Amino acid sequence: MSAVSDRLPAFPWDKLEPYKKTAAAHPDGIVDLSVGTPVDPVPEHIQKALIAAADSPGYPTVWGTPELRDALTRWVEHRLGAREVTHRHVLPVVGSKELVAWLPTQLGLGPGDQVAFPRLAYPTYEVGARLARAEHVAYDDPTELDPSRLKLLWLNSPSNPTGRVLAKEELTRIVAWAREHGVLVLSDECYIELGWEADPVSVLHPGVNGGSYDGIVAVHSLSKRSNLAGYRAAFLAGDPAVLGPLLQIRKHGGMMTPAPTQAAVVAALGDDEHVRVQRERYAARRAALRDALLAHGFRIEHSEASLYLWATRDESCWDTVAHLADRGILVAPGDFYGPAGDRFVRVALTATDERVRAAAARLTA
Repeated sequence: MSAVSDRLPAFPWDKLEPYKKTAAAHPDGIVDLSVGTPVDPVPEHIQKALIAAADSPGYPTVWGTPELRDALTRWVEHRLGAREVTHRHVLPVVGSKELVAWLPTQLGLGPGDQVAFPRLAYPTYEVGARLARAEHVAYDDPTELDPSRLKLLWLNSPSNPTGRVLAKEELTRIVAWAREHGVLVLSDECYIELGWEADPVSVLHPGVNGGSYDGIVAVHSLSKRSNLAGYRAAFLAGDPAVLGPLLQIRKHGGMMTPAPTQAAVVAALGDDEHVRVQRERYAARRAALRDALLAHGFRIEHSEASLYLWATRDESCWDTVAHLADRGILVAPGDFYGPAGDRFVRVALTATDERVRAAAARLTA
């Protein structure tokens, strides 16, 4: 076991513990803006769907029920503009983090293969490469990479942590380059419903892929848009030549989304109203935190989408973390997401309205 764990970097969040203690000592309590975990209730109709499916004594299928697959294909077409999506084009997974961490291994990648991801990125992309013993490389523009050993190219739009959105033209250019060189594109689109100053586009859109899903797969999650982080509900959509073998591997590995969660996903994807309501909550919190950070002397870059503000005071990210912790506010240091983030902090919008008001008051006092 140590041989596997030795491949992994130190768990970054452990470094934040002293600052969390400082923030928790504030007389009015901590405002934790460090992790993007939902705090609002699961919509009632989704809870009811979960409860109605609670009597599920048998094993669920890895591919999901026909009703789930119908819901996935309908949503991909309705929300992302994809065309001619069939059950072969979708695959439920047990939360997106599990998928990101184990995908290189499940694809058969290993020593000598390369996995690429953005210069500022979700740390689990690197973890996935390390678990597979593959090499990892960070990029600013993926089309400048040497494609000779590149097997898996991660895109992330809207970005975690920066909130940057890749324009349709940029996605089109990258997809064309990857196809030319036989590189599989995995597009992490888990924040696609949370565009504020930009309208994110999926790689599944025909304007990006030319009407073909060859060599492209999109990753989607219900954690943020439906507050289902605790349900572990996510799915893949795209190239059947990729998803078919993954389905067989995941069958052997028993990677099954629980039956009650499958029923909840059907209910969640069949309703747009709860997403609109949640977006409004986040938009209000974003406006309050953005105004307060700017008033406090921060500069905010990108952040046109997703659940975060990418902010800087032009100093070490750890100095900023300490500065805010003294005010009872905990944020994530930017270097968690790569060395290029060492002068930024990531500020999550996932706190209650009351806690966001408290943070704003402390920053503008």
